[in-house]
Amino acid sequence: MSRRRAPEPFAAILRDAVAQAAPDTLLARVQALWPELAGPAIAAESAPSSEREGMVTVDCSGAVWAQELALLEPELVGRLNARLEGLQVRSLRFRVKAP
Repeated sequence: MSRRRAPEPFAAILRDAVAQAAPDTLLARVQALWPELAGPAIAAESAPSSEREGMVTVDCSGAVWAQELALLEPELVGRLNARLEGLQVRSLRFRVKAP
């Protein structure tokens, strides 16, 4: 008699399904990596929102965050490009998200 396998947690199934359904674009990859590479404090105040020809636009919660992240742009681009496979971020543009 064979043993029954325990059911897989729904969260794991959902995580796998979402990962497989995500488009394989530069923006999707940057959005997936942003919380890890930017860090929790920055990720809580900003999010990549669009991309065009390698320039990724990041929405920020305020002007101070947009200015601070503009100063960190070379470091953030370097971190992203080190983790992206086959695609490259040319630059980051930071803007204040409208309320």
